[in-house]
Amino acid sequence: MTKVKKAFNTEEVQATIKQLIRQTLREALEAELEEFLGYKKYKRSDTENYRNGYSSKTIKTSSGSLEIKVPRDRKSEFEPQIIKKCQTMLDELEH
Repeated sequence: MTKVKKAFNTEEVQATIKQLIRQTLREALEAELEEFLGYKKYKRSDTENYRNGYSSKTIKTSSGSLEIKVPRDRKSEFEPQIIKKCQTMLDELEH
């Protein structure tokens, strides 16, 4: 068998980094909302507040602009901590 080496160009590396950042932020935001609401996704709850979709947000990273989806709650009381409302740059997390 012959091993094939694949050379990565700069765009591929940056795209991979952006995807990893997006995935990490999505999981962290979902965990924050889960903690806030007090129950896991897809579980029934007796509370009046529950998940209510997502809103899109563009943030700037060292790898370029990145669009993410921020989970929302029905009462709009959820305040994400990893990426705060009105925050547009990801400086603190990258350093």
